[in-house]
Amino acid sequence: MKRIMLSVFACLLTIFTFAQTNDKMLKHSGETVEVKIIKVAETTISYKYPGEDAEQTIGKFAVATITYGTSGRKEIVSEKLNVSSKDDWEKVEILTDASQVIGLKKGEEVKGKTAGLISYNTAGSADKKATKRIKEAAAEMGAPFILMTSDKSDGFGVKQSVKKGIAYSYK
Repeated sequence: MKRIMLSVFACLLTIFTFAQTNDKMLKHSGETVEVKIIKVAETTISYKYPGEDAEQTIGKFAVATITYGTSGRKEIVSEKLNVSSKDDWEKVEILTDASQVIGLKKGEEVKGKTAGLISYNTAGSADKKATKRIKEAAAEMGAPFILMTSDKSDGFGVKQSVKKGIAYSYK
């Protein structure tokens, strides 16, 4: 009788332990959160907090790693982009989908444009210059991401490109 009770207790303990195992999500901000990962999509991660039914979403750029509780497997989600000065402008990522910045800290608006009335730019060089300028503006703020809000090109004799976006950084 003692053996049966001990076996039942061991089985229940094992089931309870596996049922309560949470996943650990490490954010680039340094915060570790215990969650239950629901789905890892192309640009986002869906998860739930323990004891809650509400599903949460975070962009992959905000997450460094996920360690799955049941298997212990560690998945690298994204590399941290270190941008500390205007010289790091080439590291800045331009994003077009608002879901990619969920979990990042919203900064100021950034702009990049080429010269106005008289310009010796071709359409391609005007776009490249505007892209460089908007990335430099974000890099100066220490922001590794830009969510594009406007991208206009004028081709009526004057080759001008104007780009606007919002800078984002890690929380």
